[in-house]
Amino acid sequence: MRRETSRTGLPPSRWPVLMTPLAATVAAAAVMASPPASPGAAHTRGMTGAAHTPGMTARASLARQAIAYVFAAGFNSGGIVTPIRTATNTALKPIKVGHLPEDIDTNSPDIAVTPDGKTVYVTTAHSVTPIRTATSTALKPIKVGRLPIAIAITPDGKTVYVANRRSGTVTPIATAANKPGKPVKAGKNPRVIAITPDGKTAYTVNAGSGTVTPIRTATNTALKPIKVGRVPIAIAITPDGKTAYVANLDSGTVTPIRTATNTARKPIRVGRNAEAIAITPDGKTAYVACGNPGTVVPIAIATNTPGEAVKVGIAPGPIAITPDGKTAYVVNDFSGTVTPLRTDTNTALPPITVGSLPDSIAITPNGKTAYVVNLNSRTVTPIRTATNTALKPIKAGTLPFEIAITP
Repeated sequence: MRRETSRTGLPPSRWPVLMTPLAATVAAAAVMASPPASPGAAHTRGMTGAAHTPGMTARASLARQAIAYVFAAGFNSGGIVTPIRTATNTALKPIKVGHLPEDIDTNSPDIAVTPDGKTVYVTTAHSVTPIRTATSTALKPIKVGRLPIAIAITPDGKTVYVANRRSGTVTPIATAANKPGKPVKAGKNPRVIAITPDGKTAYTVNAGSGTVTPIRTATNTALKPIKVGRVPIAIAITPDGKTAYVANLDSGTVTPIRTATNTARKPIRVGRNAEAIAITPDGKTAYVACGNPGTVVPIAIATNTPGEAVKVGIAPGPIAITPDGKTAYVVNDFSGTVTPLRTDTNTALPPITVGSLPDSIAITPNGKTAYVVNLNSRTVTPIRTATNTALKPIKAGTLPFEIAITP
């Protein structure tokens, strides 16, 4: 989630579908009691590493306060988005959006905010719903492909790209009119999208094809697919835009891609179930979460060499890094914890207990608070980054699973 994360997907042992609240509670309890042999995480999720694009300006109606938007499945009542005022950690009135399909992956980056902070986009069954942040109102859904599962927005805020998992396509949406363009053909099972800082290229990770499809944003045309590893499910791009790093779940590797030529370089071995990736703001280190054996591996970007694996919790997934680059926060799904990681020494600090089945994480632009979404607890746990202490959980609807923050 995103990264995300957010994360962008799950390993085979953790490809559950969203269930009824009771079934989800029972299933999660069973998982916590007896974790699978190969736990994994997307985020994104990715961003997943992955992923979301935080807004760059605050809303005047909320006195330039950062607002966190939490996306929950909702089921019978439909999906809901709960805004949280980060200055006071108070939940505002939920916003109803469309229904989600029963088999949606709960680890997809399904929510994103435009750079100006004026609009939030969320995916539902076969459409994308824009939310006007000034009034907290959902606008008319935008029809896209089958099972939209990931969203990325260009740095200029003019285009939203939506990966349609079952259609094997990417739908561009012009934000000025909220009109979809012609779908762009991607590979099989596209799971996540990342856009270069200059906004010229969108990279779509195709889990079913073992490829990445570059899309030229000026013309919305797909370029030649780039072969990576088996079941790629996360991607992160360096701040200078020169390299995209792709985490390959089944290969246990990360594939660097030179964006100038769209060529894959030698894979970097990191460990089993490589499923989430995040890059420090200075562009020096990429951190990769490996679900089994529960580690995070730092990669020195200058040389593309992996460092010593850092032990974290059970089934680490999404990673979020503070704006100052000093701390990486790793979500441990099956431990119900978050592990802070000091980036200067690559050492893990004591884990922070959050809710049951934490699923995604996002950090405020000022770096003071990290928000962790707890799928099974139906809450969001704020973490004060100065002291690494968890604050009082915030209720966030039935089965919340993704979060995006605007200034």
